[in-house]
Amino acid sequence: MARLRDRGAPCVWITRAQPGADRTAERVRAMGAVALVRPLLTIQRLAPAVDLADVAGLVFTSLNGVAAFAQLSTDRTLPVWAVGAATAQAARAAGFTLVVSADGDLSDLARLIRAQALAGQPLLHPRALEPSGDLAALVADHAPVRGLAVYAAVPTPEPVPEAFDVVLIHSPRAAQVLAARAGSGWGCRLAVAISPAAARPLKGLDLAGVHVADTPDEPALIAALGKAIGPV
Repeated sequence: MARLRDRGAPCVWITRAQPGADRTAERVRAMGAVALVRPLLTIQRLAPAVDLADVAGLVFTSLNGVAAFAQLSTDRTLPVWAVGAATAQAARAAGFTLVVSADGDLSDLARLIRAQALAGQPLLHPRALEPSGDLAALVADHAPVRGLAVYAAVPTPEPVPEAFDVVLIHSPRAAQVLAARAGSGWGCRLAVAISPAAARPLKGLDLAGVHVADTPDEPALIAALGKAIGPV
């Protein structure tokens, strides 16, 4: 790939919120690339009232949702449907024992709920204040899903870095913030997105290309980064 830096390893801008950004930076450095940690989002925990009286199960679509809900409720008896392996692992680490992973995206999660959740039984979805998709609509004819905003992904005031070769995008929300702040002259830079939904807001930006992970998870994102930058 054409690099902004005449010599040395490519610089990868990590836009993910903390604390995940530091974990991603470790993986980027292990590839031999330079990791520039400058999150576009910061996570703010919310404090809604939690009522589980009529809830038959929980649905988690992010690590942040798991972490925030775990601080709001001590109940670990409900079954959990998780969007992917990392989210499922976080739920188990938080103390939930009945956890199933869709190993995919929101559509895969909807199919899992249709296959395993009892028809008509209410589910609770602890999620972001501004979710990137509408899970309730995807399963509306099977089971009611009630959203509960337990955290907010808030844009940071950090300026866009002047020098980077590749930008990593972990979520549609981060992509939206990037699209709003992007400038011109990025024609030799690449973006690597974790999913098609995270890549969509980047359409039309002045970029050399947008690469998308094969599956919506961190290992696949890092693999896509490796293919994008080639040997370091």
